Amino acid sequence: MDRSGEIEAKVCRVREFMRSRNLDAVALGTQAGFAWITAGADNHVGLSSEGGVATVVITPTARHIVASMIEGPRIGDEEIEGLGFELHVHPWHTEGPELTIERLATGGAVASDSPLPGAENLAAPLARLRWTLLPPEVQRYREVGRACATILEGLAREIEPGMTELAIAGRMQRQVFAAGLLPNVCLVAADERVHRYRHPIPTEKRLERHAMLVIGARRWGLCVSATRCVHFGPPPEELLRRHEAVCAVDACLILGTRTPESIDSVIGEAIAEYERQGFPDEWKLHHQGGATGYAARDYRAAPASVEMVLPNQAFAWNPSIAGTKSEDTILATESDPEVLSRTEDWPLLTATCTRGSLDRPAILER
Repeated sequence: MDRSGEIEAKVCRVREFMRSRNLDAVALGTQAGFAWITAGADNHVGLSSEGGVATVVITPTARHIVASMIEGPRIGDEEIEGLGFELHVHPWHTEGPELTIERLATGGAVASDSPLPGAENLAAPLARLRWTLLPPEVQRYREVGRACATILEGLAREIEPGMTELAIAGRMQRQVFAAGLLPNVCLVAADERVHRYRHPIPTEKRLERHAMLVIGARRWGLCVSATRCVHFGPPPEELLRRHEAVCAVDACLILGTRTPESIDSVIGEAIAEYERQGFPDEWKLHHQGGATGYAARDYRAAPASVEMVLPNQAFAWNPSIAGTKSEDTILATESDPEVLSRTEDWPLLTATCTRGSLDRPAILER
């Protein structure tokens, strides 16, 4: 399946959605929705915004892209040329995209994946259209996953005691951009900050012995999340015990992520694994991750989740115990889940849980 064929398959999903809800058009203006329907095109200007600067509009007979005259030329030249979209450019100073979208929908019912005047916001059901990945998306995802793991694991071997968390984060971000990726998350914690905070944004704290590095990056819209830990000198026995325990929980989550497993059962078994490992309350101190893909988390899994694991759906689990965390991005299948954010050059430990055994990243000793 080439890119045009992938786009056509996704347009068919959208049109079936339209028929089921009696819609005359669907507008996809988020960065996630735009990247998905265009098979990897980019409509971002602000990295931290969910919204983009161009909107795909699907009708029963055509596919369009609506953008202002500021953004239209680049989108047309660099993102969608030859892909079968008709570009519509509106003046930035007198109107937004809604008038053009209303005209394309011939005044009929419009649904959108983001707030849009005159449209029904159906962000959640529209997001579900992209959860089952097509084969070309899986192949691209493998490339992004390996690139992120290469950056993260290489960085763990480059850093030295005395570096600030901010300096380490700067190296990570430089390598993310140099690899053609866009950053979503960059967390760095040194020493006691690893134990105190689950979301440690980098500071002027200088590394002494222990560091946790967290990457969140994307390319072609596909998001990868991963964490690695490094220790200078032998890690303390208590830290090793905690890391082995969190890896057992992670193994439980990963091995349970199979179609058609329910998310509440996956989380429930992981919570029980925390207790079996001697850390019964740690799961309450941070979310455990959830479904990913074209969003860093399409949803966060919880004991009351009603979703099911879908074929070829991506997940990023991130169980944590104070002082450590285990996290990778995986692909769910009917058999063994595939870890996407990995290389073959990182020390592993065999984590054993009630669901079986799985190799997970160990703490790198330097």
